[in-house]
Amino acid sequence: MVMEYISVVEFAEKYGVSERTVRNYCAVGKIEGAVLIGKTWSIPKDALLPQRSSHKRKQSPLLIALREQKEARLSGGIYHRMQIDLTYNSNHIEGSRLTHDQTRYIFETNTIGFANENLRVDDIIETANHFRCIDMIIERAEQRLSEALIKELHAVLKAGTSDSRKEWFAVGEYKRLPNEVGGNETTPPECVKQEMQILIQEYNALKTKCLDDIIDLHQRFEAIHPFQDGNGRVGRLIMFKECLANGIVPFIITDELKLFYYRGLQQWPQIREYLRDTCLTAQDNYKALLDYFRIEYI
Repeated sequence: MVMEYISVVEFAEKYGVSERTVRNYCAVGKIEGAVLIGKTWSIPKDALLPQRSSHKRKQSPLLIALREQKEARLSGGIYHRMQIDLTYNSNHIEGSRLTHDQTRYIFETNTIGFANENLRVDDIIETANHFRCIDMIIERAEQRLSEALIKELHAVLKAGTSDSRKEWFAVGEYKRLPNEVGGNETTPPECVKQEMQILIQEYNALKTKCLDDIIDLHQRFEAIHPFQDGNGRVGRLIMFKECLANGIVPFIITDELKLFYYRGLQQWPQIREYLRDTCLTAQDNYKALLDYFRIEYI
């Protein structure tokens, strides 16, 4: 099997670190398999970013459980429940017609098998893709948030859909055409990259992150609306990932909370209590689930 390599620039963009940091890691042997050809480093495509031990955060019991159960493909545990509940609710908010039971069936059997029902192909594809996105955020929970990671989530979510076959739809890339959300204007396409860079830079600059910081990240992301479609699902995946990374109990926005969630997103710049209270309610629901599965949390 031929080893695939990427450049220092590509590795730095992938993990959201500086090129200088990457070169230093290569020079001291912290990136396994990196080779110096002339004056240029070549890095294995699947190489991981070295962890800074002095800043390494203790993993939450939930993240440990999710990773263990994902690896074991354990049925009936918190990983199994998270995949179905998060995928169903996040897709349903965006108009998917699949039921919770149909979502469960696809996850458990990797087949469709729904007789005498007219189902949208995109709903099925995006459901399967969302399962893969959840695996991504579990595997890479502690990875520093970056444009590359966000674009990768979008690329996985929209792969193989009817949107991916449209010339004007950029899968895994920022939008090419203006869009709006809930009748509100969003960031123009030509300004998206700059706005996303500012958002990510300001968020990553926070030494410690609380629930309000993650909610603020989410609201600003949705206001930018960087992609042509799929912004809500990608945004909620990022929010779940950042909760896992920072030892904060994550949460799922259910259909019952949808209207409060939308109101909260609109009102966040003026009245933070609306969205905060909605997220805290959803968090209480998730804490009850963690209690059932006997997973500790703070």
